[in-house]
Amino acid sequence: MTTIIETKNLTKKYGDVTGVDDISLSVEEGEFVTLLGPSGCGKSTLLRMLGGFEEPTQGRIMLAGCDVTDVPPSKRAVNMVFQDYALFPHLSAGKNVGYGLRVSGMAKREVIAKSREALALVGLEDRFDAAPHMLSGGQRQRVALARAIVRRPRVLLLDEPLSALDANLREQMQIELKHLHTKVGLTFILVTHDQTEALTMSDRVIVMRNGKIVQSGSPQDLYENPRTGYVAGFIGNTNLFRSRVETEAGKSVITCFGQPLAAPEKSASLSGHDALFGFRPEKAALVSNTEQPRQNTLRGTLADVLYHGKSARLVVDLGPERFVVDVPISDVSGVSGLPQVGDPVALNIEPHNIMVLEDEVTG
Repeated sequence: MTTIIETKNLTKKYGDVTGVDDISLSVEEGEFVTLLGPSGCGKSTLLRMLGGFEEPTQGRIMLAGCDVTDVPPSKRAVNMVFQDYALFPHLSAGKNVGYGLRVSGMAKREVIAKSREALALVGLEDRFDAAPHMLSGGQRQRVALARAIVRRPRVLLLDEPLSALDANLREQMQIELKHLHTKVGLTFILVTHDQTEALTMSDRVIVMRNGKIVQSGSPQDLYENPRTGYVAGFIGNTNLFRSRVETEAGKSVITCFGQPLAAPEKSASLSGHDALFGFRPEKAALVSNTEQPRQNTLRGTLADVLYHGKSARLVVDLGPERFVVDVPISDVSGVSGLPQVGDPVALNIEPHNIMVLEDEVTG
């Protein structure tokens, strides 16, 4: 693959505050990359520097092998979609899409043809003459996307483009945005704080914290193999606990709030040391209290049951902490004597489902 964007030691400071801290990264042509992190982590600042809307304090930005660090936005082969759509209210959808083409001097007939083509790509070919106030929020966002791709930029930058939409429309637009990426074949770089959005659409997710990149990888890799407690907690839900790793009869053993567990193999080198561990809610299995005790079973009290359609989230009180467990409804209904809130419950976690994490939790 060809590298389309590369940054070298990119830094942005606002007085004594560092927004982006010495970031070097590369993005391959045609990739869908998401910058993920909480508010204030530097993801939007990084995106705006790639688009030319923020000037780096230091470092360089390369686009298709050319240094564009000091090139203005209008001269870069990139385009940006903003969270507030930024449509001209007095222009129709078609004229909004074709605005940039018109001011560049393109012939009217060609502007109309290209604008119609771009609107067709986002499913709005029949709304060419509609004013923005006649469109729904999702349709306005599609017009903004059509305007951004009509000139076929090398890279499309998306700054939380779906944050203003309601939950159902947002989910629909996630699918459509991914489909659009496949159709047009451009490089997409998305900024979001929504983990589901990042996991759903991206080829690669870059997790940021305090202006730095803390981990980068495919959605599956980040979910299954987070390096730190911070990443584990930001990419999906994770039950975290700390324990000293002990060796008993040649095997590694840890404790979760006083209850012994066989430790994962990768923790063997940590014997005699404290470490951070975690497991995903769906990796624990609800077992009947009437069954024979299994290895790696935690026992607690059911504090709450949250119905999620095809699954249920069980909130289990382990004394000082509460863990959450996600189980399919079919599994729950199959447990003999389904516990009620306040009843004792047992959870089985296989050692290979326990993650060993670097001790970095808070954002």
